[in-house]
Amino acid sequence: MNDQKRPVIVMGHKNPDTDSICAAITYANLKRQITGDDYIACRAGHLNEETQFVMSYFNVETPAYVKDVRTQVRDMEIRMLEGSSQDLSLKNAWSKMRDAEVVTLCVTEGDKLTGIVTTNDIVETYMDVIDPKILSEAKTCYRNIVETLDGELIVGDIEDVLTKGKVVIAAANPDMMENVIEEGDVVILGNRYDMQLCAIEMNAGCIIVCEGADVAKTIQIQAREHGTKIITTPHDTFIVARLINQSMPIEHVMKKDKLVCFHMDDFIEDIQEVMASMRHRYFPVLDKNDHYIGMVSRRNFLGAKKKQLILVDHNEKNQAVNGADNAEILEIIDHHRLRTIETAGPVFFRNQPLGSTCTIIYNMYREYNVEIDKTTAGLLLAAILSDTLMFRSPTCTSVDKKAGEDLAAIAGIDYEAFAKEMFHAGSNLSGKSAKEILHQDFKKFTVDDLTIGIGQINSMSADELSEIKERIMPELKTVSEADGLDMLFFMLTNIIDESSEVVFAGAKAQHTLSSAFGVNAEGNVAYLPGVVSRKKQLLPSIVETIQQ
Repeated sequence: MNDQKRPVIVMGHKNPDTDSICAAITYANLKRQITGDDYIACRAGHLNEETQFVMSYFNVETPAYVKDVRTQVRDMEIRMLEGSSQDLSLKNAWSKMRDAEVVTLCVTEGDKLTGIVTTNDIVETYMDVIDPKILSEAKTCYRNIVETLDGELIVGDIEDVLTKGKVVIAAANPDMMENVIEEGDVVILGNRYDMQLCAIEMNAGCIIVCEGADVAKTIQIQAREHGTKIITTPHDTFIVARLINQSMPIEHVMKKDKLVCFHMDDFIEDIQEVMASMRHRYFPVLDKNDHYIGMVSRRNFLGAKKKQLILVDHNEKNQAVNGADNAEILEIIDHHRLRTIETAGPVFFRNQPLGSTCTIIYNMYREYNVEIDKTTAGLLLAAILSDTLMFRSPTCTSVDKKAGEDLAAIAGIDYEAFAKEMFHAGSNLSGKSAKEILHQDFKKFTVDDLTIGIGQINSMSADELSEIKERIMPELKTVSEADGLDMLFFMLTNIIDESSEVVFAGAKAQHTLSSAFGVNAEGNVAYLPGVVSRKKQLLPSIVETIQQ
């Protein structure tokens, strides 16, 4: 059983920015130190250039990419029953299933799945098959026969395989049996010397001497000369005849083709229908390299545990990772307006009107008296500088500035020089397409029945912003339609001038922007002096205009 405690995922929004990524990393670290449990930082999208610069600058590993947090096979209770060899006898397979209280065994070669055998397969073989040659057709190993009959091989090699002949019970006299026994047959008999000798002289492949009878040395010598194996067993003829077919290998009865199996990363809502349509109860589970892991059954769905999730830097459903509504949300740490995330039960929710989520997290480090190392300080500082535009944004508070200055001291960083490098890296988009630039720092919002997209690029260089504008303008309409947006706004924010040029697309975008800011928006461009914040300036004005 997979009883180990699962990690809690700490994750920011889609199209993550520096605040989102740094918040996930630093908050996961804080939770690990406070609780001793496993918290892992993940990301719901690809990193932009600015955040890549920050990760590289502080030599921090990029959080793992998680596209969807719906419940997966790995979140179910997996029966870690080891794979069985295809040479395993039906008798031992039945015993293994009985002891493990399962009705299915997965057959493996190494760690690769080669087949599935069920109790039904064994029962059908035992009840329906009357072919006396089935043991040789199944290429049954003599070791299996000896084990099944609780016997002992006294002549021959136990690793040999039965490849021809049928099973015969020597119930008649030798004269009649001469017409029945053929070369290679397995002959079940008692302690009659003449019958044993007859079978050997007819070149039987093996004689099985029942009821623990002694076998004369002369018979053993004759058997060796004729290449006949001798097995002795404590059971009588009836029991031996009943048991012997149980010695055949499960390879002969197992299903080999079109095996229905699941992978650890499969989503359970995608496999439920498949499970329901199959008559067998257990299904093999494989890892991403198709190595056998264990089995799951239909009843394991009942115990499937939702992924546990902490959201940072957002609380809107359309910004959250795919499948968030199917996860168990434990906490939300954010600095945005309250929106559409719903939870099944009460959660720890911390929302403060600050310029950066990382300012909140910095304060929590202090509240819990957890030491902040240089790397953590650097990440928190980078996020605050990014989200507050180096303390120039109207979203910035005295708390943000104080936190930034404290963190710069801990990290030993000249924050103005660092911010200049960081913003330059974020606006250096020479290798990106217009579509990639538009989605780099991009969020969707729902206002009434309208879907609005707002992206933003920050730079300290007017020339860089002018180049970016020329590249994205021809693609605005195409991207807006492809994303299913009613309106698209993209802010080209000059950090030094504390202003933004906003380019836009959408039938109502020009009127909305003109009404919101009292400007004359022509040619899909509007200049907005003093507007640098998407969250506190652009979005609220647009929302208010639409709702009027």
